[in-house]
Amino acid sequence: MTNASLPPAHVPWRLVLLLGALTAFAPMSIDMYLSSLPSIGRTLNAAPDQTQATLAAFFAGMAIGQVFYGPASDRFGRRPPLLVGVGLFIAASIVCAVAPNIETLIAARFVQALGGCVGPVIARAVVRDRFSHTDTARVLSLMTLIMGLAPVLAPQLGGVVQFVAGWRGVFWALVMFGVLIAAWVVLSLTESRSAATEAQARSENPLKAYVALFGMRRLMGYALAGALNGAVLFTYISGAPDLVMGTYGHSPLVFNLVFAFNAVGIIGASQINRFLLRRSTPDQVLARASVASIVAALLLTLAAWTGFGGQWTVLPLLFAALSLYGLMGGNTMAGALSVDPQRAGSTSALMGSASFGAGAVASWAGAALHDGTPRPVAGVMFACLVGSALAIFLLALPGAKKIQA
Repeated sequence: MTNASLPPAHVPWRLVLLLGALTAFAPMSIDMYLSSLPSIGRTLNAAPDQTQATLAAFFAGMAIGQVFYGPASDRFGRRPPLLVGVGLFIAASIVCAVAPNIETLIAARFVQALGGCVGPVIARAVVRDRFSHTDTARVLSLMTLIMGLAPVLAPQLGGVVQFVAGWRGVFWALVMFGVLIAAWVVLSLTESRSAATEAQARSENPLKAYVALFGMRRLMGYALAGALNGAVLFTYISGAPDLVMGTYGHSPLVFNLVFAFNAVGIIGASQINRFLLRRSTPDQVLARASVASIVAALLLTLAAWTGFGGQWTVLPLLFAALSLYGLMGGNTMAGALSVDPQRAGSTSALMGSASFGAGAVASWAGAALHDGTPRPVAGVMFACLVGSALAIFLLALPGAKKIQA
């Protein structure tokens, strides 16, 4: 199946389900506990900035850990690093569940992310091992359908678990999630790394591999576009609780519904992407979606700054801007993975680390500019999408070769 064309009627659902589950470590670990932050603060006598630090620590761990798993998966295969990372996630989740103070929880969240970040790195590399450029974009869109269930279900599940077992129960639920994923990998995931990828990885150290990737202009265009597009999502994730429950005064239940509704928008757009790819290349869809996202973000920024329509204008425009992430995310990733398939693991790691790194910076910027209005969230999102468009049109697309679907 390696690099073969995927007929539109044939969907490898068993593989897609597993790979989609592997990409769900981050949304499960973030979305399940967001509504528990006030309870964590009360239990551990932590200030709001300290509880927010548990989220920032997770972002940092996701950004840093992927740098190591990518080259390791190219050299040693996809399965061994995956099982090591999932094991680390399980162990750190146990520490989170029994943390006696906020400092321990922050440290454990960092390590939890170091383990969990292996999932998306390996999942994307496996997709590129098996499929062509266009089919990679299609399969990544299918994976978004699976992964997208996490933001829809995780807040609801987290709320139920918190009600029944408190915030510590949320982390015990994540322990169970990690154990199930580990068993699934052992039983179902076959090795997909090619001999050419292994030979390439063994011929160079990881630093040399990253230096080579940084020298590829087109790949850097996709990487910057993907990172800044991802930063839009992280800006929303970090700012949404205060915006919906603080600025607009809604209950946690309404917040969870808004969060789920926006996740459905992202999922829906990712599935529209699959159908668009039957008539257009991933790069063509990416270019059009980038322009549309800037328009949506500009309107959102104008509404936020003028106050026109209040939340009834801001929240629908936020939905529109976020939904376009579903059209852009898979296509930027597919484009990057197509540049140098023999370094698929390292490319996947670079893309993931760049996304979480940019997300951490964007989240910090949104927090630093916080003024009790939607303006910081809207402004940061608009700036990120402009930067993403510049990377697409100035770096990625000019160097792209015509790729047949």
